[in-house]
Amino acid sequence: MKKYASMTVLYALSHFIVDFSCAYLIFSILSDNGQWLKCLLTYNFFAFAMQMPLGLLADKFDRNRFFAASGCILILISPFLDNNAIMLSSVAGLGNALFHIGAGRDVLCGARQRFSALGLFVSPGAIGLYLGILLGKMDALPIFAILGALLIVSAVILIIIPMLYDKDRITSPPIEISLNGGRKTAFMLLCLFLVVCLRSYVGMTLSFPWKGEGSFALILAVSVVLGKASGGFLADRFGAIPVSIATLGVCTLLLFFYKIPLCGILAVLLFNMTMPITLGAVTKIFPSAMGFGFGLLTFALFLGFLPVLTGAANILALPYGFSAACIFSACLLYIGLKEPEYAD
Repeated sequence: MKKYASMTVLYALSHFIVDFSCAYLIFSILSDNGQWLKCLLTYNFFAFAMQMPLGLLADKFDRNRFFAASGCILILISPFLDNNAIMLSSVAGLGNALFHIGAGRDVLCGARQRFSALGLFVSPGAIGLYLGILLGKMDALPIFAILGALLIVSAVILIIIPMLYDKDRITSPPIEISLNGGRKTAFMLLCLFLVVCLRSYVGMTLSFPWKGEGSFALILAVSVVLGKASGGFLADRFGAIPVSIATLGVCTLLLFFYKIPLCGILAVLLFNMTMPITLGAVTKIFPSAMGFGFGLLTFALFLGFLPVLTGAANILALPYGFSAACIFSACLLYIGLKEPEYAD
C-alpha cells in the first residue's frame, strides 16, 4: 500500500510538471503566432481527443511507464519545432496525451475500485495549467529549465517508479471492451460521458465578476485542485452517489450568491468533486480496458470545450444557467452511478 501511495504521489507531481510545461511552452512560444487559434485547437485535439485511441494501445501493450516517459520526451522535443507552429502543437499535445494515458493507467490499475488515488493524481493538473499559462504569457522562465524538469520526470518514471511498483497490488487484465448489462450499462455510460462534457463546458465558460481582482484567479485554480482531490476521498468514505448529489446540490445554491467571492470559490470547489467519481465509475465499466475508459472521458473533455475554442457564444449565464447545469449533472450522475457496483 505504501509503495502504491508513493507511486501515486510521484505521478501527481509529474502531472503538475507536465501540464505546467505544456501550457508554458504553448503560450510562451506560440501566443503571438498568427495561427494561434489553430494551434490551440490542434494542441487540445492531440492532448485530449487522442487519448482514447492511445488508451486502446496502452491496454493492448501494457507498457504504462514507457507511454508516460515517451510523452515527456515528446514534449521536451516540441520547442525545437518552433519553425512549424502546427507541428509543435501536435507533438506537445501528443506528448501530453501519452503521459496522461501511461501514468493514469498505472494509477487506475492499482486503485482497486477506489476514488481517492484518482483524485490525487488528476488534481495537480489544474494548478499546473494555470501557472503555466500565467508565466508563459510573461515568458518568465528559460526554456532549458522546462526541458530539464521534463527530463527529470522522465528519469523518475523510468528509474524510480519501477522500484515502487507493487506487482501484488497493480494488475493489468487482458484487454476486453464489453458492456455487461447491455443497453442499461450503455445508457449509464452515456450519462457519465455527458456529465464530463458538461463539466468541461462549465469550467471553460464560468466566470465571476470579481475574478480579475487581486489573487482570486489563483484561489479559484486552487479550489479546482482541492475539489478534485477531496472528492475522491469523500466518495470512498460516504459513497459516490451521496457525495455527487450533495456537492452539486450545495453548489447550485451557492451559485445564486455568485457576487460574493467566498460563495463562488466554494461553488467551484464543490463542482469539481465529481471528477474522480466519473473517472472511477467509467473504469469500473471497463475493468479490462482502463486506458480506453480514461481516454473516453478525455474525449468528452475535448467535446466540452470545443465550442469555446471555436468561438461559439456561451449559452449559460449566472446564476440560472450554471445552476441548471449543476442540477442536470446531478441527475445524470444518479443514473450513471445508481448500480450497486458503482456506489459504496
